[in-house]
Amino acid sequence: MKTSVRTKVARSAAPLTGQRAHEIQAFGTVVSMPIALADSTRRESAENLNQVLADTITLRDLYKKHHWQVSGATFYQLHLLFDKHFGEQNELVDLIAERIMMLGGISIAMSADVAEMTLIPRPPKGREEVPVQISRLLHAHEIVLKEAHAMARKADEEGDDGTNDLLVSNVIRTNEMQVWFVAEHLVDGPLVHADGEAAT
Repeated sequence: MKTSVRTKVARSAAPLTGQRAHEIQAFGTVVSMPIALADSTRRESAENLNQVLADTITLRDLYKKHHWQVSGATFYQLHLLFDKHFGEQNELVDLIAERIMMLGGISIAMSADVAEMTLIPRPPKGREEVPVQISRLLHAHEIVLKEAHAMARKADEEGDDGTNDLLVSNVIRTNEMQVWFVAEHLVDGPLVHADGEAAT
């Protein structure tokens, strides 16, 4: 039987776990970034984007909640639609957070912090009917869109073209498209018989 040979293990091969240290940058501050924008502009844009980020994370999670809990005759269509919109909102979350970091700021990230910041009302834990789910989503979209419009104008006034473009090209356009797709499910249209007089 072969005996194993003990070899020395370098200390650098072992993981250094349990490390603790102070934050290297406080939330709400911006570090200097050579992107041709004043500190005050970058600070204000980062603050505004963090509000949009908190509400976009909340809207994203609202879509996932409804994706899991939707029921009724339109289950299949809405189950898929809600998950598609979740994915699109998740892409926005990443774009917004990365823009905040590009500005030298710190993006909100943890669910407890998001819950403190969001302007979107908290839904109940239980399942709701489809019209209520959709109404909640539309209200959340409207909150995000109001913010995005106002903040895009402010970014434009301050010369922050990158933030303005993100808000207009990504946040506003994605949310407006999703509002259209979701809102049409609340139209009380006939399914079998036309609602009107027959053509003569």
